[in-house]
Amino acid sequence: MKRIKFLKTAIVILLASNIFSCTQKKTDESRVKDIMDKVVTELYQTKTQDELSQIDYNQAMALFSVEDIEVLATRHWTFDVNVPVVVSVMRSEKQKTVPFWLATNGFKKTEMVLNHEHTTYEIWQKSFDAGTVGLGINGFENDGFHYFVSVGAQNKSEELKLSNFFPENQYIGIMDDGAFVYHDWDELVIENVPEELKGQKILTTIRGRGVESHLVGAFRKTAFPSSATPDQVMLTWSDNTSTTMDIQWRTDTTVATGTVNYREKGSTIIESVNASKYLLEDRNLMNDRYVHKFTTQLKNLKAGATYEYQIPPQTGWTANQIFTTAADDNKFSFIWFGDVHHQTAYGELMNRADKAHPDAAFYTIVGDMVGDGLHRNEWDDLLEFPKNVISRKPFMNAVGNHDSRSGLGALVYRETFSYPKNAPVNVPKEQTYSFTYKNTLFLMIDATSGVDTQTKWIEEQLANSTATWKIATFHFPPYNWEEPYYDIQEAWLPLFDRYHVDMVFSGHIHYYMRSKPMNKGEVVSSYNDGTAYIISIGIPSRTRDALEEPYAAVRYTTGQYYQYLKIKDNKLKYQAFDSEGKIADEFEIVKK
Repeated sequence: MKRIKFLKTAIVILLASNIFSCTQKKTDESRVKDIMDKVVTELYQTKTQDELSQIDYNQAMALFSVEDIEVLATRHWTFDVNVPVVVSVMRSEKQKTVPFWLATNGFKKTEMVLNHEHTTYEIWQKSFDAGTVGLGINGFENDGFHYFVSVGAQNKSEELKLSNFFPENQYIGIMDDGAFVYHDWDELVIENVPEELKGQKILTTIRGRGVESHLVGAFRKTAFPSSATPDQVMLTWSDNTSTTMDIQWRTDTTVATGTVNYREKGSTIIESVNASKYLLEDRNLMNDRYVHKFTTQLKNLKAGATYEYQIPPQTGWTANQIFTTAADDNKFSFIWFGDVHHQTAYGELMNRADKAHPDAAFYTIVGDMVGDGLHRNEWDDLLEFPKNVISRKPFMNAVGNHDSRSGLGALVYRETFSYPKNAPVNVPKEQTYSFTYKNTLFLMIDATSGVDTQTKWIEEQLANSTATWKIATFHFPPYNWEEPYYDIQEAWLPLFDRYHVDMVFSGHIHYYMRSKPMNKGEVVSSYNDGTAYIISIGIPSRTRDALEEPYAAVRYTTGQYYQYLKIKDNKLKYQAFDSEGKIADEFEIVKK
């Protein structure tokens, strides 16, 4: 299990938005996205779902006109050069089909290769005069390793300048052993770079760019398509937990507006709030391409009060659409899960936890909510399985690497949840956020958005908080047997020590582990003096050959768990339950 991180966060975000945003820069000429959108729309009008699922490479090629093919062959990646150059395209040998445009556009396969630990790259080359260089799509299959590029001046005495990139905000590196080529996995570095290419300018990319032209094996179905009836009803907070509540839901595109009616339980006075609407597209979701997502915030609520709500055309009040705001005391409980990957087993566990702990104020997942954050059908699963829980209890989650997939961002996540918009600079709003519930500060950190990018923000949140308890939640665990996160240990853990973060919740490594009290990288005698680092897994899992962890207090390499925490003033009681409802771990902390 190799670590995936985002040290070049801003570049990744900008690349992804330039490639896939509907507001990307337009020219007088078509871009690949325009062509693909047109063809997919035509496919939906002329093909059955079975036919869409069976499209092969030759059938895909036949869908495009000569003019379309020219766009696909030259406008996927473009840039200008000021002097004559040789362009090298590095193509993964694992890719099933060679991109059609390489040979037809004059690229020649050389004898040179280079590699990283997961694949070897062929090197194709072509000479270009000064001017515009246009490169084509990665293919109609979604190969896991998009090609990357190096550029060198034909006359090495001339100074090479590159400009006018599409996608914009192109990162330019130096071709050499140890260089990274994917912004969404910058620890994956190339080796055995041929001498003649060393020192050239390397144009990096993101692994997921192949999605732009994905047709072969691309089409999916959701088991829970939208309709005119509101569904995926869910509670969250984006503001004060005592006086506000956010409500989200989904419909098909026949519904143009949304409203929430609500009242304090027992009252006859009904108030209404209009919702904002967002059109969300999953182009390859063949039975539900477009949906409307609605969000509204109820404000000026009473602390500690219980409210009922309804979403018209609903007219009745139901037991599954009710919530209670945070009271003015310091007593509450909540439940959190490790990775769940939209599996039915997680839904079963959450429903079981809800029955066992009806007092829980809210629920949290520490990332990897789904398997592929680009696939909206997986988010449909995530919200369907515990639907009668999340319509009553706020669902406050953190981003994992699978939720923000292959460098293409986490748009579906952001449009699904309404969270506080207090993220650090250069981290998308709602992907990292903080909130306070009664006497406890929760830092919900998107660890895939970089370490250094968020360190100052973490310190500011901790320094400015007067909360009795402080809990940090992020996907990558600093301490684990397989791949310790030394950069997180170096940058964030001193802050956790300085401001005494009581607990850190993580996932990613599929097992359960609670650390002994940790301070300055060492085991200390009490959780009053150190932090508990806890990893959990919310779906059935089995980890083999786990190495020893001298800092571990409790560890299970098999099983499925949820964690229940109960806080009252200066006392915290922690319990982890297995899928049978048995206590797997428990301890208490009493603040001195």
